Amino acid sequence: MKHERNRKPYDNVLDTIGWTPLIRLNHVTRGIRTPIYAKAEFFNPGGSVKDRIGLPIIERAEKEGRLKPGGTIVEGTSGNTGVGLAIAAALRGYKCVFTMPDKMSQEKVRLLKAFGAEVIVTPTAVPPDHPDNYVMMAKRIAAETPNAILADQFYNDANPEAHYATTGPELWEQTEGKITHFVAAAGTGGTITGAGRYLKERNKKVKVIAGDPAGSILAEYWRSKGKNKIEGTPYKVEGIGQDKLPGTLDMSLIDEYYTVSDKESFAMARRLTREEGLFVGGSSGLIASVALKIARELADPKAMVVAVLCDTGERYLSKLYSDEWMRENQMLDAPRVALHTVLGRKNGTAPTVVSVAPGATVRQAIGLMSLHDVSQLPVMDGANCIGSVSDWSLSQKSLENPKLLDTTVSEIMDSPFPMVASDQPVDSVVKLLSKSNPAVLVQEHGVVQGIVTRSDMLHFMMSR
Repeated sequence: MKHERNRKPYDNVLDTIGWTPLIRLNHVTRGIRTPIYAKAEFFNPGGSVKDRIGLPIIERAEKEGRLKPGGTIVEGTSGNTGVGLAIAAALRGYKCVFTMPDKMSQEKVRLLKAFGAEVIVTPTAVPPDHPDNYVMMAKRIAAETPNAILADQFYNDANPEAHYATTGPELWEQTEGKITHFVAAAGTGGTITGAGRYLKERNKKVKVIAGDPAGSILAEYWRSKGKNKIEGTPYKVEGIGQDKLPGTLDMSLIDEYYTVSDKESFAMARRLTREEGLFVGGSSGLIASVALKIARELADPKAMVVAVLCDTGERYLSKLYSDEWMRENQMLDAPRVALHTVLGRKNGTAPTVVSVAPGATVRQAIGLMSLHDVSQLPVMDGANCIGSVSDWSLSQKSLENPKLLDTTVSEIMDSPFPMVASDQPVDSVVKLLSKSNPAVLVQEHGVVQGIVTRSDMLHFMMSR
C-alpha cells in the first residue's frame, strides 16, 4: 500500500534505514523501450546507500568484543560511509575519526563534523600503500588509539552481508521478481556484491552490470581477469572506483563492466535532477548512464533494468552543481549562442546594414564608410550581396591611382560577404571570419538583418 512504511512511529532513526523507493525514470529514457527503475538510496536518513552498513559493522565489532563502551570508530571514507557510521555511533555512544581524500567535497567534511566526528583530510594523489593515503592513515590511527577499531569497509564482510540481507531482498520484492538487470558501481564493492549475489540466487538469469569511472582500475582488472596490472589515474567522481582491488568486491558476480567519463557522469546527474526531480551525486549519474546504455541495447519492453542512485546531490553543491567548478574542470559545454545575440549587442547609431550599390563611385563608398565609422561595406544589388569593399583596400588603391576615386565599386570590389542564418551558432560563424573575409551578413527568412564583423565578434567574446 502507498506510504504504508511511515504510518507508525519508529523507535529510533536507525529503523528508517532501508526500504528506499524504486522509481521509474520517465524523461531521460525518452525513445528507450526497456523500462528503467532507480533505487533511490538518498531517501536513507544519512542520504546515501552507505547508511545500510554503518550499524552492521558496529554490531559485528561489538559482538566480537573489539568495540567496547566509550570506544572510537576509525575509517577511511569518501564521506558517505562516515555518515552511516556516525549516525549509528551517535546512538551507541561512540566517537568517530574519519580520514578523507582532499578531492571530496567540503559539504561532506562539514557534514561529518556536524555529527561530532573528527575529520582528517589527506592528499588524493598518492599511491594506495603510501602512509598519507586515506586508508593507510586510518589504519595507523586505529592502531595507535586506545579502545579504537578500524571499520575496514573495504575488507569487512559485514558490508556485503548488509546488502545481501536488505538491498537484494528489497529489489526482489519491489520488482516482484521481474528484475533482469541490476546496475551499480563498486567503491568497496559491498552493494554490487551483496545485492548481486542475492538476486542471482533468486534467479541465475539476472545480469549484474557494473560501472566504473575512467581512471579507476576495476573495469580493466575485470576485463583482463586480473592479468592486466594497471595504475589508476585521478578522476572526479566520488565514492566509486579504486586504485586497489577491495576485498569486499566479488568480481565473479559481474556480467559486464562499463567505463564512464567524469563529464558524462556529471551531465547525467544534472539531467536526473532537472528532468526527473531526483537530486543525486556523480556516482548516480555514472550508474544511470550505464543503465541507459544497457536499456538501449536491449530494446525489450519485457526486460527490467534497475539502477542504484547512491546518494544525494546536496553533497556536491560546490562541485558538479556549480557551473563555475564544472567550467574550471572542462566539464560544462559553453551554452549555445546564436548569431542574432551578437547582432543584438552591437552598439552605435549606424543603420542596420550600411551598404553601397555596385554603380556608386569609390569616392562615395569611402565617404559612406567615414560618415558611419565602418571599415567595410557589402556591395548590394537589391537583396543580393555581389561583392564587398574595405576602407583599407580602397584607400591603398586610390592613393596609388587617384583616378580610381571616380570609378564604380563594381570594377574593383572584392568577394561578397557570406550570408549566414541568424540562428547559426556563434562558434561556427567565428570560423568564417578571417583577414580576407572580415564580415558576414546575417539574414532571417531571406531578409538581411545586419552585419557582424571580426571586430563585433571580438567585442562580444570579450564581454562573455
